[in-house]
Amino acid sequence: MTLYQIKPAFQALLRPLMFWLHKKGVTANHVTLAAMALSFVTGGVLVIFPQPEYFVLLPIVLFIRMALNALDGMLARECHQQSRLGAILNESGDILSDIALYLPFMMLPDSNGLLVMVMLFCAVMTEFCGVLAQTINGVRSYAGPLGKSDRALVFGAWGLALTLWPQLVQWNNVLWSVAILLLLWTVINRCRSALREEVAQ
Repeated sequence: MTLYQIKPAFQALLRPLMFWLHKKGVTANHVTLAAMALSFVTGGVLVIFPQPEYFVLLPIVLFIRMALNALDGMLARECHQQSRLGAILNESGDILSDIALYLPFMMLPDSNGLLVMVMLFCAVMTEFCGVLAQTINGVRSYAGPLGKSDRALVFGAWGLALTLWPQLVQWNNVLWSVAILLLLWTVINRCRSALREEVAQ
């Protein structure tokens, strides 16, 4: 079970906004670029001000980014705006935005920079393996347990927790270690999903 499975309900809530954006001439690529820009600006702020209280930005920005990611996909599919450029922006934008938003974790007190870098590498690998599954059988894999939306929930909640209880920074490395294990599990599950599809054929 991952947050990706509740995506249809979330999209239904956003559909009126999608139609409004379409009427205003906003394209899927515009929304994708806006999500990237928001992530880069937020990441820059957190690098410059790496105090735990500023990480309250994460749950707010991650929720907005999740909504923007849903909107760009809906605009592409339902308003016939799908393009090769859009596909490139979507996949690369997700990876770059994740790096921009989560890299500042290494600036926190009691945070092991190497663990954060390994965690980010594993996060990139989950997305790579999701796309790899698509090249093998034509179906993008969103298998968990720590896909993009699940990471947003975990790290957004951690950002809020650090704001409310700054002393939790002493547990940073425990969370990074657990996240690495879950990300590796996600990589394995996404590769296995591609292989299962191949066997089924």
